[in-house]
Amino acid sequence: MSKKGETIISAGIDVGTSTTKLIISRLSLLNVAGISHVPRIEIVDKEVLYKSPVYRTPLLDDITIDTKKVEEIIKHEYEMAKILPNMIETGAVIITGEAATKNNASEMVHHLSKEAGEFLVATAGPDLEGIIAAKGSGVFQQSKGNKQVRANVDIGGGTANIAVYQQETLVGTCTLHVGGRLIEFSGNKIISISPPIQRLLQQRNILLQVGDSRDKREVDEVINILVDTLYRMLKNELTDSDKPLLLGERPNWDMPIDVVTFSGGVSECMYHLETVKSNAQYNDIGLMLAEKMQRSAIFEDFIVEPPLETVRATVLGAGMQTTEISGATIQIDSSKLPLKNVPIINHDFQQQMEKGLQLLPKTFEQAKRIFDTVQTESNFALSLTNIPYVKFREIQLLAELIKKLMDERNHPTLPIILVVESDIAKVLGQSLIAMDVQQPVICIDQIHVETGDYIDIGKALKSDVVPVVVKTLTFHSSNQ
Repeated sequence: MSKKGETIISAGIDVGTSTTKLIISRLSLLNVAGISHVPRIEIVDKEVLYKSPVYRTPLLDDITIDTKKVEEIIKHEYEMAKILPNMIETGAVIITGEAATKNNASEMVHHLSKEAGEFLVATAGPDLEGIIAAKGSGVFQQSKGNKQVRANVDIGGGTANIAVYQQETLVGTCTLHVGGRLIEFSGNKIISISPPIQRLLQQRNILLQVGDSRDKREVDEVINILVDTLYRMLKNELTDSDKPLLLGERPNWDMPIDVVTFSGGVSECMYHLETVKSNAQYNDIGLMLAEKMQRSAIFEDFIVEPPLETVRATVLGAGMQTTEISGATIQIDSSKLPLKNVPIINHDFQQQMEKGLQLLPKTFEQAKRIFDTVQTESNFALSLTNIPYVKFREIQLLAELIKKLMDERNHPTLPIILVVESDIAKVLGQSLIAMDVQQPVICIDQIHVETGDYIDIGKALKSDVVPVVVKTLTFHSSNQ
């Protein structure tokens, strides 16, 4: 690599419930280590080269994405950007919101990743989507260096995905069925009412059905309920009556939120930040939902800050990559390498070993909920940061707890993958092996990752280190 470094072209493609969009960017890489040190490659600059218009996500029917139409959109936008697929060296194809539940979602996203360049493929679930959006909207970065608790509320067509941060640490997630396309119109008539809203109508004895007028009083009543439920969620005061709109678990943070930021398509109706004309048409409740929120108690009881990105928060959250070299003090099972696209969950010890050990099971439960689902056999890596100087006995206690928690996974035979900032990976990994763990152990150090990142771990080099690609799902700079 020259002193000036090198550049790579990155693409992000987001197929969401309502909209599909694409971004092309240039990432500048540089070896930031000295000549006599192990190379450490980092992204030192990023530049957006092209933003596509926002398209309505094409569907064949209510349960099937029109893959051919999506491909045509991407091909056309590549031509507009003067980019060929073989020029794309990194990036992400992600499918978000209710689009991720379509019957051909997984097949489509893997197909697109092969056709459109070398991509990280991630079918984002609601918790992960909230994390990605918080990074794309700027909330993650804005949480750095202050103690304010910040919530990013990404509201798309079908869901509101909430991620809560304090000092760049994820403290909780929650997802509600609150979105712009939950009720759709054609002219003056209702043509679609989503299943969550149908359940809500039944629970509240509200008479509203397909064919009714869009001006019917009950439409306004439903929107008020959506806004009120979102307010109660942010206050961590959900009730049993809110269950029809809750997707997954109740809010899992235990501190009051100070600052709220809205991103997603509905927030674009609030802030109108888009400079590129949208090809999407919104014959739904999105505008009305945005207006109701702006007049709600949310804007009275919280500090509400505008996002750096609205409808593009998620796609901008998918295009940044950095490559690092692990430390030399690592423990790896070479037969299990390389590994690609391993999601990260971070646990911060905050320089307190005893408290860090006590809170580790809570982090683990969060990881299981986000990544280790019963339906999908997918692994994750546990990142351990801010571990204080420790004695060997304390490392053994940590290894014993990790062994216990790893055995409680839905898929306990998957490799134990640990990423440690400090240089204790070798002794921690060897302690696990000495305990006769049933899983292969891969424990690397001197790598900084965050919850929501993905890593690739390459084969061991002659110097007994491994190359690590950190796909940091964040993409914002002041000139975007």
